[in-house]
Amino acid sequence: MHFPVSGRQGVVVIGTEIELPVVDGVLSGVDFGGHGAGVLLVHGSGHNAAAWADVASGLVSECHPVAIDLRGHGQTRLGSTGPEQYWRDIGRVVTALGWDRPVLVGHSTGGYAVTAAAASGLVEPAALCVVDGVVLDDRSASLAGHAAARTTEAADRLRTMFRYGWETDEARMRAHVEQCAREAGGDWLNAGARHELVEEVTRRSFLRRGNRWVRRPAVEEIVTVTAVEPDAEVFPSVEVYDRLTCPMTIVLAADGFYASRRGDVRGVVDAVPGRRLIDIDSNHNIPMTRPAELAAIILDLVRDRATASAGNAD
Repeated sequence: MHFPVSGRQGVVVIGTEIELPVVDGVLSGVDFGGHGAGVLLVHGSGHNAAAWADVASGLVSECHPVAIDLRGHGQTRLGSTGPEQYWRDIGRVVTALGWDRPVLVGHSTGGYAVTAAAASGLVEPAALCVVDGVVLDDRSASLAGHAAARTTEAADRLRTMFRYGWETDEARMRAHVEQCAREAGGDWLNAGARHELVEEVTRRSFLRRGNRWVRRPAVEEIVTVTAVEPDAEVFPSVEVYDRLTCPMTIVLAADGFYASRRGDVRGVVDAVPGRRLIDIDSNHNIPMTRPAELAAIILDLVRDRATASAGNAD
């Protein structure tokens, strides 16, 4: 099955639907083609592989981008039964793709996913690109924040804002997809994104079950992945960056979730050589609203990887 996308510069990317084996099944994804270094693109909560289509259109000339649907998202039927599965899958995905030292790119929750995969040693990336998806609190504050995300009130907000877990028929699903695309310009996350891209991402977020369609993720998925273990070795707190040995670029949205804590982000970057902070004038949804700028940043990492490889060969 093919996945045609017209990018902002008129570049047409024909992605291929793929399935990638993990420990208990498969993840769905999109292989955008291209040649050269592997670049794994990992979405945030509520998104899916389609969110990376316009970024991929700027990458395929120099590398090989692949995007995945995390557990509980998009067309991946697997759900999480523990808080670490969704990021531990990344190691198996890289193995299945046969990649050596890929560039890992993650947005929002996907930013922590690629960070955790590298920090755990499951993947040895050439570089990380973390897109408005950092963890800045210490362990105790992080535990409190994750507990707050599992309350009934938090679940109700997700259902209201994003219709997580909504089950409906095909006609209502299609009407909702068209409405989201039509109203994208006034949406706090999608303003600036191509309407066709919003339509495709929204459509991919519905998984067919018999004659019904379910909006992914369900709230239960969010609850599971936020039930972090207090004594976990790899933990979603600022200390996770101490475990990284690869270069890391953090892309920070001026109007994103972490803009008010830019000083803390700067501290993470300045702590170790080989880290960069790049600011983008965008809302949180950088992959869909500023794809050309993000693709350029990723290509710089790919070129750095090639230069380092050539130097090692010499």
